[in-house]
Amino acid sequence: MVNETREIVKEFVYCLIRGGKMPPILYYLPPSPPCRAIMMLAKMLDMEFDMKVVNILEGEQLKPDFVELNPQHCLPTVDDDGLVLWESRAILAYLVSAYAKDDKLYPKDIRVRALVDQRLQFDLGTLYARMGDYFFGTMFMGAPLDETKKAKLLEALRWFEAMFKKREFTASDHFTIADLSLTVTISQMEAFGIDLGPYPKIRAWFKKCKEELEPYGYEEINQSGADALKGMLESKMQNK
Repeated sequence: MVNETREIVKEFVYCLIRGGKMPPILYYLPPSPPCRAIMMLAKMLDMEFDMKVVNILEGEQLKPDFVELNPQHCLPTVDDDGLVLWESRAILAYLVSAYAKDDKLYPKDIRVRALVDQRLQFDLGTLYARMGDYFFGTMFMGAPLDETKKAKLLEALRWFEAMFKKREFTASDHFTIADLSLTVTISQMEAFGIDLGPYPKIRAWFKKCKEELEPYGYEEINQSGADALKGMLESKMQNK
């Protein structure tokens, strides 16, 4: 009862701060890599969400009210006063644009922003996608690991390594949302057992990003989620 009262008071105060608007709603599942990126960004922006867990392992994303909200029924999904967004990288860009005090995480300089956007798309369409192709069939359904898919994943890592020729971060001389999204992907790969030894530039960048994110829940949000998915993968592999 006390905790519920505190939450009500917190939401009321937040509502007053935002001029009467309620905090955005985040539909999420804690171990999900894209959800972890959104949760860490919220801490970086010092913003509150109304957090609603949707357990995809129990099919809760297929409930009619959620499908009505998001026909693609994927996570994370954000509802900010009627603006409904899914795809975590689009959500990252929106939240920084809407709530950040400055543009450091998503620079307005069109050339820098173009690089941030490209790196986000590389993560979505190539690096994270190839990680999922290799591991997720095993993690969710117990399918055998396909070594041809591992080769494609390692190819993507070589491409990523090559992106650090001119800078220490992925798109700028400082940390941006591209680094946030890619850090989550790389951390999940490492948890799954991918050896980062052959990629010294990625390892140096990854160390910097972990230090950047340490005050914003890296261990309790990101690493714990990566370890949870690692446990799911190992369980499926042991039961094969």
